[in-house]
Amino acid sequence: MSKSRVVTSNECQLIIDGASCASCVGKIERALTTVSGVSKAEMNLADRTVTVSGTAATEALIRAVEAAGYHASLLEPAVDAMAEREQADLAYYRKLIRDMTAALGLGVPLMLYSLVVGDMTINSGAEQLAWLVVGLLTLAVMLFSGRHFYVGAWQSLKNHTANMDTLIALGTGTAWLYSMTVVLLPQLLPEMARHVYFEATAMIIGLIDLGLALEIKARGRTSEAIKRLIGLQAKTARVIRDGVEQDIAIELVKLEDSVRVRPGEKIPVDGQVIEGHSAMDESMLTGEPMPVEKGIGDEVVAGTLNKTGTLLFRATRVGKDTALAQIIEMVRRAQNSKPPIGRLADVISAYFVPAIMIIAVLSALVWLNVGPEPSVAFAMVSATTVLIIACPCALGLATPMSVMVGVGKAAEAGVLIRNGAALQTASRISAMILDKTGTITLGSPKITDVLPLGSFERQHVLRLAASLESGSEHPLALAMVASAREQGITPGKLSQFNALAGHGVEGEVEKHKLLLGNEKLMRERGINPDKQLETVQALADEAKTPMYLAVDGQLAAIIAVADPIKPDSVDAIRRLQKDGIRVVMITGDNRATARAVAAKVGISEYFAEVLPQDKSRKVQELQMAGEIVGMTGDGINDAPALAMADVGFAIGTGTDVAIESADITLMRGSLHGLADAIAVSKATLRNIKQNLFGAFIYNAAGVPLAAGILYPVFGLLLSPVIAGAAMAFSSLTVVSNANRLRLFKAQRH
Repeated sequence: MSKSRVVTSNECQLIIDGASCASCVGKIERALTTVSGVSKAEMNLADRTVTVSGTAATEALIRAVEAAGYHASLLEPAVDAMAEREQADLAYYRKLIRDMTAALGLGVPLMLYSLVVGDMTINSGAEQLAWLVVGLLTLAVMLFSGRHFYVGAWQSLKNHTANMDTLIALGTGTAWLYSMTVVLLPQLLPEMARHVYFEATAMIIGLIDLGLALEIKARGRTSEAIKRLIGLQAKTARVIRDGVEQDIAIELVKLEDSVRVRPGEKIPVDGQVIEGHSAMDESMLTGEPMPVEKGIGDEVVAGTLNKTGTLLFRATRVGKDTALAQIIEMVRRAQNSKPPIGRLADVISAYFVPAIMIIAVLSALVWLNVGPEPSVAFAMVSATTVLIIACPCALGLATPMSVMVGVGKAAEAGVLIRNGAALQTASRISAMILDKTGTITLGSPKITDVLPLGSFERQHVLRLAASLESGSEHPLALAMVASAREQGITPGKLSQFNALAGHGVEGEVEKHKLLLGNEKLMRERGINPDKQLETVQALADEAKTPMYLAVDGQLAAIIAVADPIKPDSVDAIRRLQKDGIRVVMITGDNRATARAVAAKVGISEYFAEVLPQDKSRKVQELQMAGEIVGMTGDGINDAPALAMADVGFAIGTGTDVAIESADITLMRGSLHGLADAIAVSKATLRNIKQNLFGAFIYNAAGVPLAAGILYPVFGLLLSPVIAGAAMAFSSLTVVSNANRLRLFKAQRH
């Protein structure tokens, strides 16, 4: 199964002005993909932004959008742009409220007049003059409150396309032109058809403006996750330059600056502690409630809270390179990406507007030819109502609104989702492969047993093993070296070091040729470990990892290490299994250790002694068996399998390579993040489907009613004003339903 990935390089975002519905989305995306150098363009109607991947110049992209009839400008980084966007949204909201007030200020009195008096016809010269004044006032409302609809429709017409503005402009324009014909040339129409519909024009414009204003208000809440993340960032930093301590704006902090942080203050930039000791509250970033002890040499991350002591640290990442800035960028990018289900809605919407225009014309023709008198008025009302009620703006909002809220909720739970495709696919995962070391276990192994063989002494073999492992960065190697140092042993000089993937290591220490690794390695080098198999088995049965040490071709010791299982791994794995997910463990460790660990955490299916290059093959095997496979790992050796899986989950405490290869990053080391990510994904997909169902049903049911399907039996014909109200509130319904996702809470654990 193919996967889409967000390309982090050669990518830019544009703010789009003038887009109103799903038809605009397709038009803008098509315009951008025709620009030379553009590989992908994805628009988020809810956020009015488009993400463009490729090598095209920004100026060329903006020109392409403007040629399609819209306005575009480059979006600044999220941290800088958020306040600007909020100001722009607030200004637009106020404008819409002002426009709505003016339109309803005319429309409501006219509506009340029609309900109370009930006569909006032309029967005398006085009435003709009075309605002419009303018609001119309505024209003023159209130009003042509805100008954006007509400008948008005109831009679309120039580009030979149609969108929501086209339908509104046609609907309200038809009602006004018909009414003005009644006022100015009543003799052209039968007496029964001399009814004016100025109230419909004013009310439709007012109600749709109201709907747009409420939509903007509700839309603002979908960005709360980003706002919270941005809120974590400190505004100033206390740096020491030339021996002087001074507070400066965070933007002015440079690499290698010495930064002091007191208790209760936020860490302003990423860095490494050079003085002091303190407990850090990292819960706002990782969701982990327990404070983390930090001392000299430890890394501190921007946005976390210094709880107890004063720290002095050296700035290692500043500005957009801090972990917090990158998390904000990742969340924003994921919120703007489009899951496959959203693309389906876009395809349907692209054909929707032209289809509705044809239905409106056909409806009018039917009324003109077989409808009752005044057939002209009925035809006009029917066509106008069809045009107004069928605006596809709810369709365009259905997916991006839910994705924005869903990705934000996941971020709050410590789960960073990289793109919309991963969000959708995670809801369908049927099999989850878990790497053992660092994923199920803590990834901090300790030496538990050193069993010298023959004439070799314990201290001597431990020193040789530590010397050999000093050349490796594997967790087991680090454990070996740390254990030796704890016992006062200094590793010797190592030469000719060679890591043998999936087998162990070899090298030369003090003229001794050393081998350290598993049974396979010993046998391949002609060393027979048969006499030690029973001992090794016993160690493995205790979930320890036994290794053989050979010195100059002779077996010298068995050294065992154990990696403690994370405290909550058992509960998290049980949650996944309860959700019907097949959980599989994979490890390069020996079979006996793998079996012991799997039994402890309740996994019945495991793959042991798997070479790094074979992990992705195991993923493939499950995929070929029809499973939708999730892969969770933390090491460099997991990267190919993470990329191969339908959804790759990286443990946030792992390597950068694993995180870059994964679709979803779990900020905490806990596997509960997996169940949380899948739960958010399912809730978001459910929400998207509800939105799409509502939008489709609304249009499917609304159009026949608007065309007058109930008239032959019940004598009912929908008013254009009711259609305008329904259309305005359909978008609001979608946005409100998406905001229900904000109530989603990850299971407490």
